[in-house]
Amino acid sequence: MGRNLPSLKSLVAFEATARNLSFSRAAVELNLTQTAISHQIKKLEDMLGAKLFVREGNVIGLTDLGREYLGPARAAITEVFTATDRAVNRGRGDILTIASPGTYLTKCLLPRLPDFRKRHPKIMLRIRTIVPFEIPLLQDFDVSIQYGVGDWPGMEAVKIANEEVFPICSPRLLKTKHGLKRPADLRYHTMIQTRSPFIPRDDWPFWLESAGISDIRFADEILCDLLYPSFQAAIEGLGVAMGRSGVVERDIAAGRLVEPFSIRIPSTSGYYLVAPPKRFELEKVRQFLDWFYDQP
Repeated sequence: MGRNLPSLKSLVAFEATARNLSFSRAAVELNLTQTAISHQIKKLEDMLGAKLFVREGNVIGLTDLGREYLGPARAAITEVFTATDRAVNRGRGDILTIASPGTYLTKCLLPRLPDFRKRHPKIMLRIRTIVPFEIPLLQDFDVSIQYGVGDWPGMEAVKIANEEVFPICSPRLLKTKHGLKRPADLRYHTMIQTRSPFIPRDDWPFWLESAGISDIRFADEILCDLLYPSFQAAIEGLGVAMGRSGVVERDIAAGRLVEPFSIRIPSTSGYYLVAPPKRFELEKVRQFLDWFYDQP
């Protein structure tokens, strides 16, 4: 039985048109003529035996099939692009690919990287943001920063530092009527939680139990699906979030956040430098690790 496989040109033309909902904008983006875009999409529609777009006046939209097909098409393009980029640069000693969760990347790594660039100007950096709960392919990075308990099959993991968790908030909250003089004052404030379908429970319950107020009821709560918006919500004065020592230190030092209580509990998880064992043997990775551990 023969396989029906579309050309990459057709997939790229379809994805660009679907994203822009415009043949002309897709043509400009891909440096092609509008006729060429239309031709590639027609080839794809002929192969599928159905329309991907519907036109209403001067506006185009995706058909049901188009919406269903867009996700797999986009994933295929991304996979091919990543694999090609990886193959072209495989073994190059002057390109270092670092993968990191977005919060750690923004709060900890990026502010320090100018010093690494200064020390190693010949190393080109490629930075990849790890999508939460995604399992990256081993070849997608030279070294990564991961959050967990140190168990990544087939990988070597080195813990960055021990981590503690504790409440954080904007200094403005300390000046409100009820302030935050003792943990029991949390009842007058909004709890900012980090929860998603994959994180049914954050560190708040453990901290509240340690503080002896496990039965407290907050005045309100805000739910965020990622750490970064939780921390930013706290910075903006929306409530009290649960901070991690590894990623909030700069905000505390800068006065954007404060630690209202002196109660910290050790986290069961932490940040690790993670890579396939052979990657740790590369000179560029050793230079990065030496620099990383030399940071204050």
